[in-house]
Amino acid sequence: MHGLIIIFFAIAIGFTASGITANLYRLIAKKPESLKARLVYAGVMVVAGPNVLFENAATSFKTKKCSSIAFWLAAAIAGYWSFVLGLFVLNIYVAR
Repeated sequence: MHGLIIIFFAIAIGFTASGITANLYRLIAKKPESLKARLVYAGVMVVAGPNVLFENAATSFKTKKCSSIAFWLAAAIAGYWSFVLGLFVLNIYVAR
């Protein structure tokens, strides 16, 4: 039971970090046009990816542009990505 709580906690931490990063990037940055801006965008998307992926999947599902299988596959990928990101954040927190 303890392990399951840690898994859900790590997913929540990862998705929260992803959402904060994605929204801060949207507030600060414009559309990436130069090579440097694209590289920064790619680096930010490593952290912001789960939130962006889930948001795009939910929007597509609402407008009937994707199937339910595609939506749940994207949700599962975003969940696993959030889990890995959350474990990374927890590891940094425990190590200090």
